[in-house]
Amino acid sequence: MYSMTGFGKGDFREGGLEIGVELKSVNNRFLDVSVKCPHILNPYEETVRTLVRESLSRGHVDVFVSVLDKREKERKLYVDLAAARAYAEAAKRLKETFPDLVDDTTVTFLLKSPDVVRTEEPTEADEALAEGLKRALGAALAALKAMRLKEGERLKADLLSRMETIAELRAKIAERAPLVSEEYRKKLTERVTEFLGGKVDESRILTEAAVFADKCNIDEELTRLASHITEFRKICEEPIVGRKLDFLVQEFNRECNTVCSKSNDARITAFALEMKNEIEKVREQIQNLE
Repeated sequence: MYSMTGFGKGDFREGGLEIGVELKSVNNRFLDVSVKCPHILNPYEETVRTLVRESLSRGHVDVFVSVLDKREKERKLYVDLAAARAYAEAAKRLKETFPDLVDDTTVTFLLKSPDVVRTEEPTEADEALAEGLKRALGAALAALKAMRLKEGERLKADLLSRMETIAELRAKIAERAPLVSEEYRKKLTERVTEFLGGKVDESRILTEAAVFADKCNIDEELTRLASHITEFRKICEEPIVGRKLDFLVQEFNRECNTVCSKSNDARITAFALEMKNEIEKVREQIQNLE
């Protein structure tokens, strides 16, 4: 079981190339990946997203990448002759307009002029950069998953503990449920006897008690709750559980609400309301799971 919250860091240092990757993940209904990296890594941004998607299934993940490239490599300079010509012609017109000014137009002047000379970035794939990025990202993902697993195991222990409480409350309701109709029959008999002065139509009493028992029967709800508890514990042993448990908790709530509406008994209602409180706590915790 994995939490969606975590942090992971990975580094690559080799041959003058230093790459650092930091991952931060928080809760999100789906997988959302945000990549922040230097311009030089723009061609590899989709590769980063793909690797993250292969490793994670849910959560908002921020990816921060830093690069320090100390490698010795050939650099090419591009000279924009049109721009240089424009600067030279502009200097010539200024000289004609202001003949008293000293004309210091030189090659050095043109080299320093904006946009005349610029460095050309290599267009071919940088295999060393791509490999270093993958290794740094791989290390960061491993660290992130380790933290998410640790947090997930903590959440698992909490969820199973709350499920134990829910199971205990269900057992109390199941123990109390058969007594409700019998108590109703006794109270009905007492009231009718008191009202009629000792004359009781036993068949009418039994009929009324049977109708009441049918209306407040919660055997099916208790059976489904027992099944949900077993399924919940089973799912908790799987690695990716968030969506499954989220759906199952909705079923828990549905059965619990039905018990509250049908029970017609203060003690059962109190147990059911306590169960609903635990179910809500479980639902909140599930929002943190992958």
